[in-house]
Amino acid sequence: MENLIQLVNRLHRACTALGDLGEESALPTLWDALPAIAVVGGQSSGKSAVLESIVGKDFLRRGSGIVTRRPLVLQLHRIDEGREYAEFGHLPRKRFTDFAAVRKEIADETDRETGRSKQISSVPIYLSIYSPNVVNLTLIDLPGLTKVAVEGQSEGIVADIENMVRSYIEKPNCIILAVSPANQDLATSDAIKISREVDPKGERTFGVLTKIDLMDKGTDAVDILEGRAYKLQFPWIGVVNRSQQDINKNVDMIAARRREKEYFSSTPEYRHMANRMGSEHLGKVMSKHLESVIKSRIPGLQSLISKTIIELETELSRLGKPIATDAGGKLYMIMEVCRTFDGIFKEHLDGVRPGGDKIYNVFDNQLPAALKRLQFDKQLSMDNVRKLITEADGYQPHLIAPEQGYRRLIESSLTSMKGPAEAAVDAVHAILKELVHKSISETAELKQYPSLRVEVNGAAVESLERMRDESKKATLQLVEMECSYLTVDFFRKLPQDIEKGGNPTHSIFDRYNDSYLRRIGSNVLSYVNMVCATLRNSIPKSVVYCQVREAKRSLLDHFFTDLGKKEGKQLGTLLDEDPAIMQRCISLAKRLELYRAAQAEIDSVAWAK
Repeated sequence: MENLIQLVNRLHRACTALGDLGEESALPTLWDALPAIAVVGGQSSGKSAVLESIVGKDFLRRGSGIVTRRPLVLQLHRIDEGREYAEFGHLPRKRFTDFAAVRKEIADETDRETGRSKQISSVPIYLSIYSPNVVNLTLIDLPGLTKVAVEGQSEGIVADIENMVRSYIEKPNCIILAVSPANQDLATSDAIKISREVDPKGERTFGVLTKIDLMDKGTDAVDILEGRAYKLQFPWIGVVNRSQQDINKNVDMIAARRREKEYFSSTPEYRHMANRMGSEHLGKVMSKHLESVIKSRIPGLQSLISKTIIELETELSRLGKPIATDAGGKLYMIMEVCRTFDGIFKEHLDGVRPGGDKIYNVFDNQLPAALKRLQFDKQLSMDNVRKLITEADGYQPHLIAPEQGYRRLIESSLTSMKGPAEAAVDAVHAILKELVHKSISETAELKQYPSLRVEVNGAAVESLERMRDESKKATLQLVEMECSYLTVDFFRKLPQDIEKGGNPTHSIFDRYNDSYLRRIGSNVLSYVNMVCATLRNSIPKSVVYCQVREAKRSLLDHFFTDLGKKEGKQLGTLLDEDPAIMQRCISLAKRLELYRAAQAEIDSVAWAK
């Protein structure tokens, strides 16, 4: 099953290359689902020395303070023969055979991301080591936990490191390698403390005890290594790393491993457990456990990958089809996008989508309220009625009924209805514009082509403005029709005047008595109210006919006419894709390729299993 770890290594590298790290993506990520081993420990716990012992090479930085300032994803590949070498993810075609150069490149790449400061970064460094002396294994070396910020570091670095470590080890697919020094009280171990918080039952935590050889004389670590001091689901493993003197003398790792075995087999307290101690045993145990975890996760990985492939394909499909190269194909694409928009706009008007009901609200509430607010009482006040009636008579009083006075009073009252009529037209126009903008935002294809979106929006609004102007003409004509021809039957049914009253010897402005003028005002008001009721029903019909009906029928007709006159190059400018969406499509396509390749590889491994 060694190919399982190699498969996960490849997927980890691919996820990093595509930024598929499960942090900001709305889609599920392969990164979160892949098992990994995270190495956790406090500063100076011997964490780096453990990693070097497993690898068998001296390649990590050492020193006081925070040495590891970026996560290091260490992928070990066992080869049958040949020279050992290393490769970095950011330098894929460069092989390092000098491991001192590997150490320098880790430092340089850290500085490239963080600058020459002592700050940290969550962006991982990928390092692959190929050697006949390693087991297939992937380990993530995380910055050492600390309690105090040193000079040159921000006060929040302690919490930043803890949060970074936690973000890795809290994932259920993460195996925790908790490194604690034996010469310190286990109760104060940073690694055990944070591991217990995210894995309280110890179901995915391996305890590693370092610096056993540095314990005070008369003390030993047997209680810890046998699980009595702090029990985990898996046995504790003790290691003896190279001393600083060994490092200064350049004692190689092979010799160090041999001395480590001799220490456990020759020390009476540890002799009975020597076969399950040491860094070489630790590497084998972790490799075997990682293989078993990956094997158990294969069904879940297959399910995640299949589901994500469908979601990626759906997202790519939603973002749009590839652009045609010929003029006819481009014209067809534009027409199809416009028809989609037009369909969504009609759905808003027809009640399939919300918004069309606002137009009814204009007719049922806004227009009646506006008509009701018209102050006919002022128009038909006693003084105004007397003034218009007497002025209409001119030098000779009317004989039977003041017909010209009636007409002037009615006309002046009806003219005031033009305001509410125009307001109804404008209100419906505003709603239609709002629905156009809403429909454009809901047309996914228009998001892909910003130039086309602008053109469609402009053409639709321009059409609505033409329809509004026509609607105003038609609606105002309704009012003018009522002014130009009065309903005769209404006045024939009124009781006839017996006498007009008044004294002919008085001034022309005072020849009618108040009761007679009040009756005239009352008759005019009744007639105006009748016309008002008629217009309340006819204005909505006119508005719907001129604006709503036309918008449904011919919103983009002028645009389509102009479109047919454009050449291929001009059509192409309308299909310029939004750079952000283009980048999104490229990213999704790469990610889809990754998941399809992962699906094929995992399926082949599953069949082999």
